Amino acid sequence: VTFSPRRVKPCVSNMEVENQTRVTRFILVGFPGSWGMRAAVFLMFLVAYILTVAENVTIILLVQQNRPLHKPMYFFLANLSFLETWYISVTVPKLLFSFWSTSNSISFAHCMIQLYFFIALMCTECVLLAAMAYDRYVAICRPLHYPTIVSHGLCFRLALGSWTIGFGISLAKTYFISRLSFCGPNVINHFFCDISPVLNLSCTDMSTAELVDFVLALVVFLLPLTVTVLSYGCILATVLLMPTGKQKAFSTCACHLVVVTIFYSATIFMYARPRAVHAFNMNKVISIFYAIVTPALNPFIYCLRNREVKEALKKLAYCQARSD
Repeated sequence: VTFSPRRVKPCVSNMEVENQTRVTRFILVGFPGSWGMRAAVFLMFLVAYILTVAENVTIILLVQQNRPLHKPMYFFLANLSFLETWYISVTVPKLLFSFWSTSNSISFAHCMIQLYFFIALMCTECVLLAAMAYDRYVAICRPLHYPTIVSHGLCFRLALGSWTIGFGISLAKTYFISRLSFCGPNVINHFFCDISPVLNLSCTDMSTAELVDFVLALVVFLLPLTVTVLSYGCILATVLLMPTGKQKAFSTCACHLVVVTIFYSATIFMYARPRAVHAFNMNKVISIFYAIVTPALNPFIYCLRNREVKEALKKLAYCQARSD
C-alpha cells in the first residue's frame, strides 16, 4: 500500500540501460552501529519474534481445540493469527541473520519474493479486518439473524476472499515492479524490501508501476476501511439506542476496534505522509512498529480483554499442570 509521492527521476532509454550493468543483488542497510548496540537490537528482535510466533500459534490452537471458541469471531481471529505469524516471518528471520552476516545482501529474486509476500499479507489483513468488522456489525445490529447471516459458509468465503484479494493484488504490484530495470546504486536504506525504497532505485521509467501501485493501493485500502468505518458507525448508533447492556455490547468489539486503529494508524502514517517528512531512517522506525510490534501486540489485545479466550487459556494451563 503506497500513497506518498516520490521524487521524479530522469528517464533512461532502453539503449542506455543495456549499456549499464544491471543490479542482481541489493544491499540492505538494516541497523548499523557498534557491536554492543547491534547485539542489543538483535536480542530485542529475537525475543519479539519468538514471542509473536508463540502467541499466535497458541491462539490458533485454542480456537481449534476449544468448542466454546468455534464461533465466527474466533474463526476470523485464528485467520488473523495465522497471517500475523507469516507476516513477521517474512522480514524478521532475514533481519536476524543479517546481524551476524558480513554481507547484508539479498538477490533480486529473493527481494521480489519478500516484497510479494509482505504486500500480500498486508493487503490480506486490510480485507480480513473489514470482514471482522462486518461480523461485529451483524452480531450487534442484527443479533437475531446473526446465526443465519454469518454462517460457516459465509465465514469461509470471506476468509478465502480476503486471502485471494490480498495475494492477487500483490501479484499485480510485484509483477510491474519486477519488470523495472535497476542499474545502481543497489543500497536499500531499510531492513527489508519495501515498495518505496525499491522503486527509488529504478533507473527506468516507473510511471506504470507507480500508477498500478497507487490504484490498487486505493482499492485495497479505502474499500475495506470504508466497510470498517460504516460497520462501526452502525454499531455505535445501535449501542447508543440500547436502554441497557451498552458496556457488554461495546466490549464484544473493543478488541477488534483497537487492532483496527493501530493497523490503519501505522499504515496511514507510513504511506500517506508528505514527501517532506519521508526520511528513510524514520521509515525504518515506523516499519518496526507495523511489521514487528503490531503482530506481537494483537494477541495480547485479544486475550487481555476477551473473557472466553482467557477462560480457554486458563483451561489449557490447568490441563498442562495436571499432565505434569
